[in-house]
Amino acid sequence: MPDLNGLEMARILGPEARIVFTTAFEQYAVDEYKVNALDYLLKPVSYPEFMQTVEKAVRWFSRQDSRQESIFVKSDYKLVQIMFSDILCIEGLRDYLKIHTASENSPVLTLMSMKSMEASLPGDRFVRVHKSFIINKEKIEAIDRGRIVIGNSSIPVGDNYKEGFQKSIGIEA
Repeated sequence: MPDLNGLEMARILGPEARIVFTTAFEQYAVDEYKVNALDYLLKPVSYPEFMQTVEKAVRWFSRQDSRQESIFVKSDYKLVQIMFSDILCIEGLRDYLKIHTASENSPVLTLMSMKSMEASLPGDRFVRVHKSFIINKEKIEAIDRGRIVIGNSSIPVGDNYKEGFQKSIGIEA
């Protein structure tokens, strides 16, 4: 692109945009995922790699179109339905996640990775703010000295997530 690069364009489009980057430079992959890239293809791109990315995009967009209002997670040998509107935050504990909700006193514990949970949640309502935390933006009560207050919890904002979090709530860094 003559006047700006792909990362600059992604930042202009904002966090709701999903972009597939193609480049010959592997060192930019981490930066491109920070701007919510849907995928990253390293040139030369093989047809199977391209089709895998197309399938990933179709799955992502069909999930967004369905306007899903809940998620099912496996907990204690059963599938538990959790409404997105009930989720306060999600806390990572190695291979497990603790899903803190407004309606339950104790969190739901599930064997799931943060990355797969993050991909399952609607990006306009949830944002990852730390390597171990995803929050429901609708539940933020205050932001106090680099910590997000939701209910009785004070959640840290990691340095690597600060800029993305600020943009997702409409604050320019």
